[in-house]
Amino acid sequence: MRSLPYVGLAFLAQKLVLPSYAHTDNATTAYSSACNQIQHAVSSASAVYFPGDAQYVEDINHWALSSIQEAECSVEPGTAWDVAAIIKIVGSTRTPFAIKGGGHASNPGFSSTTGVQIFMTRFSNVTYNATSGTATIGMGLIWDDVYAALEPHGVNVVGGRSTGVGVAGFSLGGGYSWKTNQFGLTLDSITEFELVKPNGEIVQVNAQSDADLFFGLRGGGNNFGIVTHITMKTHPQSQVWGGFMIYTEDQIPAVSSAIAAFCANVTDPKAAMINTVSYTMNTTLLVSLMFYDEPNQPVGIFDDFLKIPALEANVSTQSFLSLLQGTPSSADARAYFDTVSLLEYTPSMIAAIVNESTFWGTALTPSSGTFISYAIEPFLPTLYTHGSNSAYPPERVNPGYSPLNLYYAWTDSAFDGIIDQTIKESSARLTSLAEAEGQSIQGAALYPNYALAGTPLEKLYGGNLERLREIRERVDPGGVMGLAGGWRF
Repeated sequence: MRSLPYVGLAFLAQKLVLPSYAHTDNATTAYSSACNQIQHAVSSASAVYFPGDAQYVEDINHWALSSIQEAECSVEPGTAWDVAAIIKIVGSTRTPFAIKGGGHASNPGFSSTTGVQIFMTRFSNVTYNATSGTATIGMGLIWDDVYAALEPHGVNVVGGRSTGVGVAGFSLGGGYSWKTNQFGLTLDSITEFELVKPNGEIVQVNAQSDADLFFGLRGGGNNFGIVTHITMKTHPQSQVWGGFMIYTEDQIPAVSSAIAAFCANVTDPKAAMINTVSYTMNTTLLVSLMFYDEPNQPVGIFDDFLKIPALEANVSTQSFLSLLQGTPSSADARAYFDTVSLLEYTPSMIAAIVNESTFWGTALTPSSGTFISYAIEPFLPTLYTHGSNSAYPPERVNPGYSPLNLYYAWTDSAFDGIIDQTIKESSARLTSLAEAEGQSIQGAALYPNYALAGTPLEKLYGGNLERLREIRERVDPGGVMGLAGGWRF
């Protein structure tokens, strides 16, 4: 067990100099000009809002309170042509802007701004094509909406695992799904993008129309313009079996053994799990989320978990959407993510993860009210073999890497710097421990949607980075997308 840090948290808080997002009067004037131009340029299908408008508050709101910034105005485009008008105006006026889909970004400034906040909420359609077996999906939706729209057709897509997560950032960054073991990442199921380029041109991008740009959009984030719709392959969907079990601290050794056995022995691609080790209210809890892509409980796969006494349990045969929305989730706090890419969740790695949660929870919670969670997300080693080359992952290796998600939530902005330091230290320690036990993860790509702001691009995109920069230069020579937040090439 690690010893507690000797430096007091109050002392650290006094020494931190936190960034300010306030903008100057000159900047405000420039941003106002762009907002006024947009207001006159867009059609009646779109709307522009300003501070004081009720809808403005919704438009700038984010799942993580630390990701909210006060924009000069917000705009809800309703057509691709209006998106084109908006992007040309912010480009010509050099006005900072941000693109928000579901608003689940955990990095400040990645989908928020002090300039023009674009909220894609009016791109809210789901069109199922039974002939092609595809669904065209608006980028203002959350995955809950997509699953609900497709459920009557008896089909589904490879999408998010948590309620409230947006389609846009999730799909453009990669997308680990309950169905990844069967069909790959979310980006592996995307067949076409409707893209508004930085010069305002509206194009359909697929493997035939522009192979390089199609490569870049699959995992490359918002570097190449504003995506309004994606078209995805669909798959037949029955009811599923699964749900969650919450275990108290005294049961964690038994659950840890069950997790290790699941990771080492289960090869059925229809089975998946997330196990979150969380420190909250002065105790460590472990939540096991179980998923099986058939209506009936599979024989032998989850038996070890089911026989361990649980504080609370909700496991049954249910619809895919019901399972998603019945999963415990948290929000309405400041929040950061970070990540480690692992080849294996060994017993010693699982023990180290449990220790990190308890150690940092004990150190931070008394003074900062921090909720700390480490999500163990095992996938089959073949997860990268279901698709073709894409921006992420930079190498389609087999065995592939499973992500570990570090999630810290807190309320007081005075602790932002401490949390940033701590989550970095914890991910670095777990990386070192994995390497020390023989895991070859040096150079393993980190998942962009989990990585903490400031992570070097080379750690996300590896050898693809040069090609991605060349694509960005061709598509956006004026650097318009550099006015927005995110992983910038």
